[in-house]
Amino acid sequence: MIYTVTFNPSLDYIVSVEDFQPGLTNRTSSERILPGGKGLNVSMVLGNLGIDNTAFGFTAGFTGDEIVRRVEEMGVKAEFIRIQSGFSRINLKLKSIDGTEINGCGPRISGQEVELLMEKLDALKEGDMLVLAGSIPGSVPNDIYRRIMERVEGQNVLTVVDATGELLVNVLAYHPFLIKPNNHELGEIFGVRLRRREEAMPYAERLREMGAVNVLVSMAEEGAVLAAGDGRVYQTPAPEGELINGVGAGDSMVAGFLAGWMERQDYGHAFYMGVAAGSASAFSESLATREEIEAVFGRMRNS
Repeated sequence: MIYTVTFNPSLDYIVSVEDFQPGLTNRTSSERILPGGKGLNVSMVLGNLGIDNTAFGFTAGFTGDEIVRRVEEMGVKAEFIRIQSGFSRINLKLKSIDGTEINGCGPRISGQEVELLMEKLDALKEGDMLVLAGSIPGSVPNDIYRRIMERVEGQNVLTVVDATGELLVNVLAYHPFLIKPNNHELGEIFGVRLRRREEAMPYAERLREMGAVNVLVSMAEEGAVLAAGDGRVYQTPAPEGELINGVGAGDSMVAGFLAGWMERQDYGHAFYMGVAAGSASAFSESLATREEIEAVFGRMRNS
């Protein structure tokens, strides 16, 4: 079973506003509401690919109720810890204004509530996968991912971490099966700017040397790089297609990689499945369907 953890899930209110005018009343030309959060995005794409998984995390208030309702409607099992005060955040995403976003802060999570999550993780067993993805709210200790990795060490669980900065670097000693920085995040770790796949390759390998089994680097229109557990470095340009919505593309890449790995236990196949899933979501209004992912994957393998 695959489990995902999203500390701060959201309702994403995605709108387009034509000819936006600051200081005036503006009206939307299109709008959608979707459950959001990096771990949840991974869960939903896995669900689209027909892979059973369970989403862990924290919810509060009427927005939390709606997150759970929508996630379960998509076929994902939701086992969120209910927080009695506050409400789950709403993120406003202005599609037509150069990707502008306004993200809420979410509810305060207590130490007791974090421990409830830890107790859920204690039930994971050999062969399970655990995905830790996204930022954490200010009420949670900033070493929480390291604490979780320490907690599940010895359970023979394959772990995946999609985070930035110290959240990511601090888990490397626990040998995560997969980490997925983008090129900007990878560059920030080492104090460099990485624009091309060839520039990212040696730094991806350095993170592998620091403890990660697989380092998957997403690079938007430049494509992607994988420093893999078999010692090889895979790279590919981005598949051709029209960018429609980049939200969730990186999370879709994680889901695609895991789906590909489960299918064949082959790093190259997992890599191309990951790139196909990430690209398919970027070419879609929402997270990619199985058919969209398979179509992009087919074009990649035939090119």
